[in-house]
Amino acid sequence: MTTLLNETVLINGQRIATGRHGAGIPVLLLHGTPAHSIIWRNIVPRLTAAGMQVHLFDLLGFGASECPRQADTSVAAQSQLVAALLDHWGLRRAHLMGHDIGGVSAVLFALDHPERVRSLTIADLPSYDSWPSPTWRDIHERFDEYARMPADQHRALMARQIGMAVFNKTLMQGPLLEAYLAPISGVIGQPAFYQHQVAHYDSRYTRDFAERLPGMDLPVQILWGADDEWQPVEYAHRLLGDIPGATLHVLENAGHFLMEDAPERVSEYLQGFIYQTDPEVLDVTRRPVYTTE
Repeated sequence: MTTLLNETVLINGQRIATGRHGAGIPVLLLHGTPAHSIIWRNIVPRLTAAGMQVHLFDLLGFGASECPRQADTSVAAQSQLVAALLDHWGLRRAHLMGHDIGGVSAVLFALDHPERVRSLTIADLPSYDSWPSPTWRDIHERFDEYARMPADQHRALMARQIGMAVFNKTLMQGPLLEAYLAPISGVIGQPAFYQHQVAHYDSRYTRDFAERLPGMDLPVQILWGADDEWQPVEYAHRLLGDIPGATLHVLENAGHFLMEDAPERVSEYLQGFIYQTDPEVLDVTRRPVYTTE
């Protein structure tokens, strides 16, 4: 599958695979786990066609980015990459969308650097005490053992887990499933997956959301798959109650990977929210026309 990544950036001496597409309103997309930038492939073209410059990257230890032998790849550490990348791209402020743990990193960045965030869209993110979810709990608690399991067993386990992330189970098959499995398989990918991803499925990064989120002062939109098997929609409503002025859209017939199940609806909500909140889009008659077709 065609990659969205077209540049390599060194941040603190570590190689980060990044992509930049289109021109116009700056938008930064943060993927989650077990995923990488491929999850945005149906979103980016819609955003660029709507007059936006889309920036994205593979988190450190994920996808095509470096998998260092020793590094902090927690959501807190990943949030610190955002400022460095915005500086690299010459962006003082940008609209952020974060999915899953990318959503956690986006929230942490917005709490620490609200002056750099034009708006925040978060989707199906772990929050409060919601993670690791039941289906990942044993894998998280014994991640070092799973890292050493036979390769075929690991791939079968991950195929099952990733299959749970979509509502339409026919989607996650063949080349698409292989594209998700490839970076987390093999002699490097398998142990790196458990070290850099699964080991950090830890609610200690989000337990204080109830205290911190009410102080958030920026436009926030929440998107959620109604059929998310990992992060129940009840947590979306809890986030809605704690974030002042937030809006929530629950997408029917969509699972945890809602960008796979409903890319057109995700794009439409994101575009609409950006147009409503961008301080530099003043003349609505000159806004680019976008479509979900």
